[in-house]
Amino acid sequence: MRYFIGILITCTISCKLFAQQDKVDEFRVQQEQLKKTALLRELDSGVYFMDLGNYGRADEKFQYVLDNVRSVPSDLTFYFGKNSFHLGRYKQSIDWLNKYIQLKGTNGQYSNEAVTWMRKAEAEFVKEKSVALNQTGEILSASYDIDCGPAGKVTCPVCKGDHVIVKKGAFGPAYKTCEYCNEQGWLTCEEYNRLLRGELQPKH
Repeated sequence: MRYFIGILITCTISCKLFAQQDKVDEFRVQQEQLKKTALLRELDSGVYFMDLGNYGRADEKFQYVLDNVRSVPSDLTFYFGKNSFHLGRYKQSIDWLNKYIQLKGTNGQYSNEAVTWMRKAEAEFVKEKSVALNQTGEILSASYDIDCGPAGKVTCPVCKGDHVIVKKGAFGPAYKTCEYCNEQGWLTCEEYNRLLRGELQPKH
């Protein structure tokens, strides 16, 4: 009898512990969702100020999201790049807009606009270099993990997805297999972020 009572007590305690853990996990998920919702509101607020021409205030909003998000949403790479152009941070603008184009290709919602703003930023950056102006305090995307979207993969920026790199030589073009991507010309999201930080080692 005591044996069965002991088993019953043990089962009761275990059930209570599992129930408490479930509540803890549920609370954690709720908190994460609330944080994500709050960050999305900050992002929307940044877009609002950018559209009004208040680029300094928009920059504060975008930087707050960058400092608090786990992985950077692809749309933020576009917004931050575009807003950086208006602030005269052309190198920063090129960097972030280029990330958006790499992630979304020609099918992204802002792809055409991103290409347009990046070309403008490149032109202004060339002018800056010609008069030896230096930008300070730039926030470059290599410091952040970029969210590659639900597919979890990105076209390799080294070979442009061809898995082959073509180099012109004295005796004609030379072909070399890309040392970073798979045979389909893709990088996983983790590999892509490591490549941005210069941490991805060649496979061959």
